[in-house]
Formats: sequence, structure tokens, C-alpha cells
Amino acid sequence: MNIGNAIIDQPEALPVEETAPKRIRIVIADDHPIVRDGIRRLLSMEPDVDVVGEAGDGRGVLDIVHETDPDVLLLDLRMPNLDGLGALQTLQQTNKRTKVIVLTASEDKNEFVQAMKLGCSGIVLKQTAPELIVKSIRKVSAGEIWLDSHTTAAVMRQFATPGSEMAASGSGSAKGRERSALSTREREIVALVAQGYKNKEMAEKMFISEQTVKNHLHNIFDKLGVSDRLELALYAIHKGLHLQT
Repeated sequence: MNIGNAIIDQPEALPVEETAPKRIRIVIADDHPIVRDGIRRLLSMEPDVDVVGEAGDGRGVLDIVHETDPDVLLLDLRMPNLDGLGALQTLQQTNKRTKVIVLTASEDKNEFVQAMKLGCSGIVLKQTAPELIVKSIRKVSAGEIWLDSHTTAAVMRQFATPGSEMAASGSGSAKGRERSALSTREREIVALVAQGYKNKEMAEKMFISEQTVKNHLHNIFDKLGVSDRLELALYAIHKGLHLQT
């Protein structure tokens, strides 16, 4: 018996639907058009970044952020009408969703500290390599704090108090004390604080109550000699604890 070749139609494979990566919406605020143009050109080459607005003075910053509600604001500190610190203070009251990276040529440590206390999520010096500016945007957008080694050291010195664990002396004894003082759970909480998590978010992530998180933070503050979440986040960055989750 001669059996012919049977031809069976195979259904065509359906294309796999790919989820587009979340795009980061950026506003650039600087009083120098050439700086804004340079940053815009730099960011235009990134597939996940969109520049949705620009401002050349502090009042314009408030208007454009209100209009576009960006994910990240790159904010110069020295601008006319309203300086960066003034704009940052107002934004903390009106738009807490937008994360702020201070982009500055200044090396005034006091300004760095003020900016961090007013809620900025990162400080980038204008002489920073372009690829690090892009990296800082992605990190801050993801909820982390961005300080380069130079800025971290400067801010740490401003926060340091004599005899405190925050003193960036680099002594082995201080490092040893920190390691023995914090439990595994406390170190996890320190890392999450440095990454920008709030108490409620930490509680959900760790499957504990928000009050338990508060209790842990109280103990951590006491052990490390820090007075608030900002100092704790800076401490974590200085010691590399923010990379442990």
C-alpha cells in the first residue's frame, strides 16, 4: 500500500507581546540654555527617558512641574526669581511624588545638607561624567538615594558629631561596633530606608506591622547615634548597607 505524505497545517505561533519598559519623565531646570540643551541631547539618546519640560528660573520650575507632573526633576540651585532650595521647599508641600535630583556646580556642603533635608533624592555635580547623570536618574526614579563618593563624604562630615557613629573617620573600631550592634532585621530596615522606602512600604515588604517598623527604627537610631531618616540613609550609603537587599 502506497501511503502518501500527509500534510498537517500547523497553527502559526502568536507573537509574544512584550511589555514596554516604564519611561521616566524628566523636567530640566537650569538658568543656562546651553546646559539645558546639553542635558536634553544627552537624555534623548536614552530609550527609557523622556524630557517633558524645561524651566529657566525657580518660578518656572513650579509651573512646569505642576503642569507635567514628572517622575524626576533635575534642579539647579542657582536660579533667578526663586533659587533651587526655595523651589525645592515649595515642591515638598505641593508635589511629593516628583523626585528631585539637585544638579549643581556648587560645592557648598551646607547647600547639599539643606537640599537633602528639604527632600531631594540625589545630588549630582555638573562636572560628573554624563553616564553617571543618566544612572542617577534611573536610581532615583526607582526610589533610591543618589550621592557620589565626593558628595557623600561632604554631607557625612556636615552631619557628623563628635563621638557619633556618623563620624566618617573610617576607624575599624566604629565599623566593628556597627556590625555587632545591628541585627539582621535591623540591617534590612536600614537598607530599605536608604532605598527610599516609607514605613508602611517596609511593613508590607517585610510582612510585619508598621508599628514594629517604627520600633526597629527607634532602636536603630539609638544604636547608631543618628537623629532622623536622612542621617540613617547617609550612614547606610557610607557603609554600603543600602546594597544589601
